[in-house]
Amino acid sequence: MTARVLVVDDVAANVKLLEAKLSAEYYEVLTAENGQQAIEVAAKEMPDIILMDVMMPVMDGFTACREIKKNPTLRHIPVVMITALDQASDRVQGLEAGADDFISKPIKNIPLFPRVRSLVRLKMMTDELRAREVTGRNLGLIDYPNWDDELIAPGQILVVDDQPRSAQRVEETLSEAGHRVVVEADAVNALTLARNDNFDLIITSLSLSEYDPLRFCSQMRTGEETRTTPLLIIVEDPETDGLVRGLDMGVNDYLVRPIERNELMARVQTQLRWRRYAEQLRQNVQCSMELAITDPMTQLFNRRYMETHLDGLIARSGQEQRPVAVMMLDIDHFKQVNDTWGHDAGDRVLIQFAKGISRNIRGIDLACRYGGEEFVVIMPETDAAIAGVVAERIREYTENYAFHVSASETIAVTTSIGVASSLEGEAIAMETLKRADQALYQAKKNGRNRVVEAAS
Repeated sequence: MTARVLVVDDVAANVKLLEAKLSAEYYEVLTAENGQQAIEVAAKEMPDIILMDVMMPVMDGFTACREIKKNPTLRHIPVVMITALDQASDRVQGLEAGADDFISKPIKNIPLFPRVRSLVRLKMMTDELRAREVTGRNLGLIDYPNWDDELIAPGQILVVDDQPRSAQRVEETLSEAGHRVVVEADAVNALTLARNDNFDLIITSLSLSEYDPLRFCSQMRTGEETRTTPLLIIVEDPETDGLVRGLDMGVNDYLVRPIERNELMARVQTQLRWRRYAEQLRQNVQCSMELAITDPMTQLFNRRYMETHLDGLIARSGQEQRPVAVMMLDIDHFKQVNDTWGHDAGDRVLIQFAKGISRNIRGIDLACRYGGEEFVVIMPETDAAIAGVVAERIREYTENYAFHVSASETIAVTTSIGVASSLEGEAIAMETLKRADQALYQAKKNGRNRVVEAAS
């Protein structure tokens, strides 16, 4: 796995050492001499990961990391602090600044390269989600996902550890911070729990005595329900083969025994932050997809989605000899509503009319706003006779409904409806839609407030 790595250090020898190590593993290396320059290079080059010293002139690493994580366009880039500082308090300070890990000098290949691979893999997964949601964001439909720790709710955490005292300390520490913690000593039971409950984080020991802990991690990553759940492992020694294999199979982070309380809290918060960030990205993707196919006023599907959906149904109906009915509806004299009561009142009528359509069709039918005051209903596996009955029900409902144009005033509205059903050999959706439109025109010509079925 190759990637673009930004190395930030004011000591040229340190930069050359890291550059040599990374280049030997076929990474592309960018460099910066201080925190301010790092932010500028990151914004211009968009690296896959940043390896940053702490003690630097102009702007130190902690400050630079905070600034990077405040920037919505940069916050998804993983940051690893690499420094001679090796106290637990220093690691916590780095993690609280937004860093994803803290590696002490002198730099050893383990755990540097496994950690880089792990974080680059996370970045690439995040990039895919960000690429999908960027259109909705550019259109102003959705906002940047939240990154602020204070807005992150406590998580639901599963702790898998067969050392009772260690598990108890972890549970007590996390519970005090408001997290809901479930402790399970048996890995087989933990597998069932993880797949049946929506945990935000799973913490497991690599010292399980009755079950292979790496197999447990592997099963978490291959299970449909748990493959995106962050995994944090507890190790006795950070330079073991088990840690390397765990990070390579998708473990997100690790803690070294004896576990320091504040470091545990900081690493848990980091994983929850990434978890919530990814969840919001997925929600934004879903939201932008819905907005792309939905009429914002009536919340019905839009014309673009309807035409694509109808194309598929018509093609399938030709193969399976199952009819598809199309109903085209138009609100009678709608211009008079706008001219008399104003466009706001007209919008209220459109919304109420759309709800009336939805109340009177089946769950498998698809209602959409075709444009202006015109609506279309697609009815799978339905012939013109049945569609005509449903259309008459909608017509009667509309005629008898009191449409609110203000908080205290209502008006009467009627609708004209044209109905058509797909014909044998009719393979183009627009042909069926055109016949429904012609039937609608006939309904209006015949006096409005009526249903007309298209001739077969």
